[in-house]
Amino acid sequence: MRKLFCFLLQLQLAVFFVHGEERAYIGVNIGTAMSSVPAPTQITTLLRSQNIRHVRLYDADPAMLAALANTGISVMVSVPNEQLLAIGNSNATAANWVARNVAAHYPSVNITAIAVGSEVLSTLSNAAPLLMPAIRYLQNALVAAALDRYIKISTPHSSSIILDSFPPSQAFFNRSLDPVLVPLLKFLQSTGSPLMLNVYPYYDYMRSNGVIPLDYALFRPLPPNKEAVDANTLLHYTNVFDAVVDAAYFAMAYLNVTNVPVMVTETGWPHKGDPSNEPDATSDNANTYNSNLIRHVMNSTGTPKHPGVAVPTYIYELYDEDTRPGSTSEKYWGLFDMNGIPAYTLHLTGSGVLLANDTTNQTYCVARDGADEKMLQAALDWACGPGKVDCSALTQGQPCYDPDNVEAHATYAFNAYYHGVGMGSGTCYFSGVAVITTTDPSHGSCVYAGSGGKNGTSLLNGTSLAPSSNSTAGDSGSHRAVGDVSSFARAVAAALLLSALLL
Repeated sequence: MRKLFCFLLQLQLAVFFVHGEERAYIGVNIGTAMSSVPAPTQITTLLRSQNIRHVRLYDADPAMLAALANTGISVMVSVPNEQLLAIGNSNATAANWVARNVAAHYPSVNITAIAVGSEVLSTLSNAAPLLMPAIRYLQNALVAAALDRYIKISTPHSSSIILDSFPPSQAFFNRSLDPVLVPLLKFLQSTGSPLMLNVYPYYDYMRSNGVIPLDYALFRPLPPNKEAVDANTLLHYTNVFDAVVDAAYFAMAYLNVTNVPVMVTETGWPHKGDPSNEPDATSDNANTYNSNLIRHVMNSTGTPKHPGVAVPTYIYELYDEDTRPGSTSEKYWGLFDMNGIPAYTLHLTGSGVLLANDTTNQTYCVARDGADEKMLQAALDWACGPGKVDCSALTQGQPCYDPDNVEAHATYAFNAYYHGVGMGSGTCYFSGVAVITTTDPSHGSCVYAGSGGKNGTSLLNGTSLAPSSNSTAGDSGSHRAVGDVSSFARAVAAALLLSALLL
């Protein structure tokens, strides 16, 4: 019976992930390597105004967690690499870490995952033996606190741990890492936790010396004869992101693990770099990559190996980090600068409820799906009263009366208020029952404010999200490993040639 139960459990997990029942979402990483770090309350204000519902922290800062309390934002906390030694050597230390950084804040803070370290296997090989003990000790602490059902534990990897990553069907993990990876994958399998992977097509492209086309890295549409083809599976790959994610799936399958989902914990594109050696680190390319990434993930496109299976993804990153060492581009991966001003404009029209710093295309403020009806009614009453919205279009016989329900009427009023005050930061919140969308809610003769190209002024020309004068800069704890992608580039070149021959 025990064997049968284990088999049925594994089968259930396999069905869950293969059929894509894990919801697609986009999150952001929040690094703090800045000369002046915004106060936690300013950060959460920005998150709310931009409808960012998932964040990854590189630590478990209590002030940041306190600011995230009761916001409903899903939070991934992290054990910094420098704390692995203590936690990996002591069950009691791990229990204390969970008590202070998780249990003390949950459930007011919606903590959903713990990331243990960052790219430990590729950047801190001497700490690798401590990784699984740390994970197991932390899991023991979650079980003891009855939180293991709600909070998953994993560890983010650089994609460089995958060797021969193209074609994806031939990919395998660096075999020298088996003593850690094999028990890790068994742990992830048994707990329903994801394999966390950092995927950076920018670096693959930069290191390929022109072999990987820029369009292939940026998710731009490719003609069939330009798609890369896996000669073993004949699967067509139209972008680097999917190829790397599928390489991880095939590498796990090589170790007989087929029911662990992939979560991309870091990806993005820098919007500025040194023109002499980083010419493709531009705002246009950053906008193209992240906008296309968001559409690709949120549409639950999946990958060629697992079409329709969601790949939850975290964009690197929320803010530019001006104190990061290294090349010029290292400082410019943010969606926003330290003052909360968009670094560039995302183009997300038609993508539904997403990030809201899309100031070129139309954005609208609508009632959140599933919002409490009494809270919606209260917010509607405020908008049509103290909010000074002209709600005459909602009266019987007027164009926006139908559908006659609170959600539809609240959407009209919220959007009218949002555009009436210039779409300033935080003006589409209404105690959490409103969200920003790029989908025009107009219908029939009921035309909403902002429709038809009249989108008002900048989303962020209201409250300035200025950095706190007494904040101190910190280390984000992230280590983006560029790796050696020459073999990947050669394989992609061969696959592109195969694609041309097949047509």
